[in-house]
Order: sequence, then structure tokens, then C-alpha cells
Amino acid sequence: MKPIWIVDDDQSIRFVLEKALLREDLPTRSFTNTREVLAALEAANDDEMQGPQVLVSDIRMPGGSGLDLLDKIKAKHPGLPVIIMTAFSDLDSAVSAFQGGAFEYLPKPFDLPRAVELIRRAVDESQREEVAEERMQAAPEMLGQAPAMQDVFRAIGRLSQSNVTVLITGESGSGKELVARALHKHSPRASGPFIAINTAAIPKDLLESELFGHERGAFTGAQTMRRGRFEQAEGGTLFLDEIGDMPFDLQTRLLRVLSDGHFYRVGGHNAVKANVRVIAATHQDLEQRVKHGAFREDLFHRLNVIRLRLPALRERKEDVPALARHFLQQSARQLGVEPKRISDAALAQLAAFGFPGNVRQLENICHWLTVMAPAQVIEPKDLPPEVTTRAATEFPAAPAAPPHVAEVVEPAAVVAAPVATAPFQAAPVAQAGWEDLLEREAQALLAEGRHDVWDVLVRRFESRLILTALHFTRGRRIEAAQKLGIGRNTITRKIAELDLDRDGDAGR
Repeated sequence: MKPIWIVDDDQSIRFVLEKALLREDLPTRSFTNTREVLAALEAANDDEMQGPQVLVSDIRMPGGSGLDLLDKIKAKHPGLPVIIMTAFSDLDSAVSAFQGGAFEYLPKPFDLPRAVELIRRAVDESQREEVAEERMQAAPEMLGQAPAMQDVFRAIGRLSQSNVTVLITGESGSGKELVARALHKHSPRASGPFIAINTAAIPKDLLESELFGHERGAFTGAQTMRRGRFEQAEGGTLFLDEIGDMPFDLQTRLLRVLSDGHFYRVGGHNAVKANVRVIAATHQDLEQRVKHGAFREDLFHRLNVIRLRLPALRERKEDVPALARHFLQQSARQLGVEPKRISDAALAQLAAFGFPGNVRQLENICHWLTVMAPAQVIEPKDLPPEVTTRAATEFPAAPAAPPHVAEVVEPAAVVAAPVATAPFQAAPVAQAGWEDLLEREAQALLAEGRHDVWDVLVRRFESRLILTALHFTRGRRIEAAQKLGIGRNTITRKIAELDLDRDGDAGR
């Protein structure tokens, strides 16, 4: 394992941390200033195993601050977890560093077992991200370990040397176009174009011209001849998405193309040969559409030569972690920012979500998290309302879930936060007491094999308690501290430790 790098000009701090980490079989390497660290990082570029697994740095040091070091490290090594050590007087800058990329901060004087536990958590996170990154680099254009997805991959492989027409069925957002692209990429037509058209997104009056093109003067505004999608896809693949919504009269024209391989441009008199493989997709039940007279039966049989059913995301929940990490990496590249990591608890809550919008919804959630999550490690409290609201409303009445899909819900989630402009009123309490919910939550986390259950639950409990008191006192911290029976310094420290300054109620 790579060593833990400790940066502090105080020899006693370095000595204490070194001994404590060595007792945990964690190798260390110590530095007294930022210049030494940057030089060592440059040298380690040639030998990755000599680099740090985690870096623990003080803020105030001669020759450069820990915050400057953090900025330089994140620019070159964005995935390296950095823990900032800080005295209480530096708390504001430490919180800024935490929000700007640090894994966590460690207030001085610190409790040694807690410091070791925090470093161990950073090591676990670092190793998990290294494995995830290796998998991501080796990942194909489609991700999926679930049995249903493996069936899809096998089907793509069996069709790799075929030009047969394929019908892809599946719910909206499940990735039907990705499957179509994979079928094209692994077919004999891979060197030809892949042209996609959503037949439901184009007005009926324009769809015919979009598909088959038009001659000059075919209708008002047709000042030049235009090639349609069939001609654009010559020698390649034409993907017709949402085929179930195609107007009935156009279905007849499509059937003719599939039958004899020729078509006419709108307003044209000369047949155009179509050397095109057609892949169609729909989220609708085409058999039912045929029964109701909304879809031609003969066209259905022409399209339904080979049918691939793409599973909904709720049917392949084991794929959610890999997909989430992939989309977080993808969003970070698009936005030009450091990729965010996601905790096991947040992944468990995501996996328990129903995803009515399927993979597309997960991709949107990851993009939202890249922009909105305040820290580099995404926790359950950072998930968007569409995920957390469902969990809070459904969890109390739901039976205990199996450990691998346990729905992670904050113990106090049954207490609704009052609107800031309204007088404080206690929210109605669910039938199950909060102690029972806490017990259920602890059981779920323990069943996952977690080793930070105490920290996770205590952090959530304290956050909810302080926020509720601040709601009650309209954000007045001193009064909230008095109501809770704690000191003013204690509530200020807790607000910073729990990252509650980002909430409007904690900002005053």
C-alpha cells in the first residue's frame, strides 16, 4: 500500500500520527513544509507506488500554507484525498478548503483514535476510487453487470455479423439508443453512418420529408432538393426511435421501403435505392397498438425480426453504483471540474430509488450533484429532493429491505422542517417512533458491513437537532444553543464541523 503523507512543521504532531498509523499497519512519510511535498510529488510521478495514498497537512507552515498546497495538489492529482489539520482560529478557512476539494478537516487538538479513523476512511475511499477508475477505463460503451444486461450484451455479440432488422423495447430513458449504436458499431456496417431520428419529436407534416427527403418545388418553401435520413444513412444504420408514435400513413411508406428496398422523395418520380439497416425502438406495447388499430400489423412483423428488451434501471439495481460513478466522471469532464466521489450510504439510497426516468434520470441526478453537492464526497443528505423525499415518505411504512438494497434514510427524516416564514410548529410524527427508525437504520448499515456507523448516525442526529433548533429560533444561534442546553462555542463549532453553514438557517 502507498504511504500516508503527513505535512506539519510541528515535530510532535508528526511523531504522534506516525506512531498511531504504524500501529494500524499504515505506512507513513513525513514532511516539514510544502516545498518538500511538491518536490516529492514531482519525483513520484515516475513511480506511482511512491506517491501518497492520503495526504494530511497542517494549514499554517513556514514556506507556504496548507491551503496553497491543497490547490496545487488538486490541480495535478484531483483524486488524492487531502485532510486539512487546523486550529480553531483557522476554522473558516478550513471549511472553505473542505468545500473546495479537501476530503475532510481535522480540528486541533484532535482525538488520536478519531484522527486515525478519519485517515482510515480516507484510505478506504481512495482505494475504492482507484478500483472504480480502473474499471471505468476498461469499461465498454455500455455498463451493466446485471443478468438482464448481460443477456443484452450477448445478443449484441450474436448479432455482430448480421444486417437483420432489430426492434428494441424498453421504458423511456433506459438507453435504447446506446444499444442501437452498439449494434451498429459491432456490425459489418460500422464504417458507414449511424443516423438517428425520433419519430415522436417531429411534427407529422415534416416527418415524411425528414425520412425520405423532397424534390425542389415539392411544397411551399422547398427551394432545393433535400436528402432525407434514409439517404443520409446509405451504407450504414438508420435508428427510428419511438416508432410506435409514427403516423399511420407513414407506416405504409416505411413498410414499402423495408419490403422492396426503394423509396421516393416527396414530390419525386424516380425511385431511390435504400441500402440501409433499420433498427427501431419503442417504449410502447406494439402488440396492443396493433390490436387497437394504431399500428400496422404487417409493419410490426417486418420490424420484429429480432427483439431486444432493455431492462428498466429498477430491474438492474446492482448496476447503479458503476453507472453513478461513470456519470459523475462524465459530468466533471463536461464542466471542467474535479470529479466528486460518492459514499456507500449515498449509493445505497440511490440504489433503493425507483428511477421512473431510468438511466437518463440517474445521469441527470449525477450532473445535478456535480454542480450542487457542497463537498467532494457525496453523502445521503446531498442527494436531490426527488430521491430523499421519496425515501422519507416511504421508509416508515415499508418493510425492512434486504441488506444489499437497504434504503438509507436519515433517522429524523420523519420530522418535516417548517417553512422559515411561518411560525414554528411541530410536524406530525409517523406511526413508528424515531427510536425505531434509528434502530432500523443502524441495522441496515451494520448489515452492509460498515465500520463508521457511529459517526454516520451521530452526524445525522446532531445535524437535524441543530437545524431544528435554528428553525425554532429563526436562525439565532445563541438562543438555539440555550434551548439545546449547549454552549455558544459548541454550536458554532458543530455548525462548522457538520457543514451546516450552507443551509440558510445556519447562516446567521
